[in-house]
Amino acid sequence: MAELVFFAGTMDCGKSTLAMQMDYTHARRGRRGLIYTQHDRAGDAKISSRLGLSRAAIEVGPGTDFWADVTQRRMRGGVVDYLVCDEAQFYSATQVDQLARLVDELDIDVFTFGIMTDFRTRMFAGSARLMELADRVETLQVQALCWCGRRATHNARTVGGRMVIDGEQVVVADTGSSAQVAYEVLCRRHHVRRLTAAAARAVTPSPDTLSLDGFGVDAKTCGLPGVDGD
Repeated sequence: MAELVFFAGTMDCGKSTLAMQMDYTHARRGRRGLIYTQHDRAGDAKISSRLGLSRAAIEVGPGTDFWADVTQRRMRGGVVDYLVCDEAQFYSATQVDQLARLVDELDIDVFTFGIMTDFRTRMFAGSARLMELADRVETLQVQALCWCGRRATHNARTVGGRMVIDGEQVVVADTGSSAQVAYEVLCRRHHVRRLTAAAARAVTPSPDTLSLDGFGVDAKTCGLPGVDGD
């Protein structure tokens, strides 16, 4: 039986890597499929991972009709056994309905990959609809980590190194980027406090501000006993 499966996780948890692995595994068994993506960090018509892997893909746009695309390919003699759909959070609810129809009426497996919420902790339209329709929702086992070491559960957008909670829902950038707009994964505690790694470093005293005596002053300068030269 074909399934609509949603593999969900935060940024940095290996979604795109798993998507490419899924395609490889099915193709190795002689199945033929299509890879779709949208707004990949590597540019249009590509699926890429932060490990350096990349594959050609079909770019999804607002006008993409999955049902029409797949049925037209089949009418031309093509074989489509499965779909791998990366960055599925960006798909519209209507497009997710089309994917579900392919599963139910054409018995095509559809594997979707995406993040649940945006930088404001609001659900993406595509992710919300997948949660409503998917036969299975799988949480990826590789857990991204906040800078504090806790499990990262929230995606944060930074502008000039500072976390922001306003702006367009979709702005493409990479994590760990030095660009003006970037993304970082945080635990809930630090997302609520808007405390990114850069902000945490800014408020943490430098090791040089504390001397061995723990008072933040130089003992020799103050004439304290037991210091060479006294």
